[in-house]
Amino acid sequence: MKSKFFTTSLLASALFAGLAPSVAMAQGTNTPRIDQAQQAISARIQQGLASGHITPSEARELYRRDRDIDVRESRFKSDGRATEQERQQLRSDVNALSAEVERLIANRAVVTQPGSTPGIDNRQVNIGQRIDEGVSSGLINRREARRLHSRERDIARMEARYKRDGVVTPQERRQLQSQLTKLRQDVERAMRNDRRGRGY
Repeated sequence: MKSKFFTTSLLASALFAGLAPSVAMAQGTNTPRIDQAQQAISARIQQGLASGHITPSEARELYRRDRDIDVRESRFKSDGRATEQERQQLRSDVNALSAEVERLIANRAVVTQPGSTPGIDNRQVNIGQRIDEGVSSGLINRREARRLHSRERDIARMEARYKRDGVVTPQERRQLQSQLTKLRQDVERAMRNDRRGRGY
């Protein structure tokens, strides 16, 4: 099965357009209902972000849980079959994640206020996902990931500070965008350097 780690952000866009990726799997490892449920969850997370009911940090945690399910699913399928017990565990995990997404959408006050920064928030989510992709693929080690995530949290704190008065000025937006651009460049540099440039 193609890894879903690298398609999460593209997946939601495809679902909004009514598309669903076709995944070829070996006989005995096909889990279409679980895969479809995960696709629907990704779309709901994106909807929650767009509507302001799910914050970027909540979205990152939800996507992390979704990736954990992917890892478990791949492990279950590694021997060429997924048992009924393994399928049941995956269904349970997917149902719990779906319930959490719906709880956040139903219960949270909308977080997009006059001082909202949806473009900046989306960039933060994408950068967080990119760091996680680097860790999953082995291109970014855990120590590097902690440092990059720490910088990401610093930017989120800066953003929260700017939003306290309900207004994010153009100058503050430019500063946030500049910090995010630098962070994204460092993430991509780490991905390109891989182990070859770090003395492994």
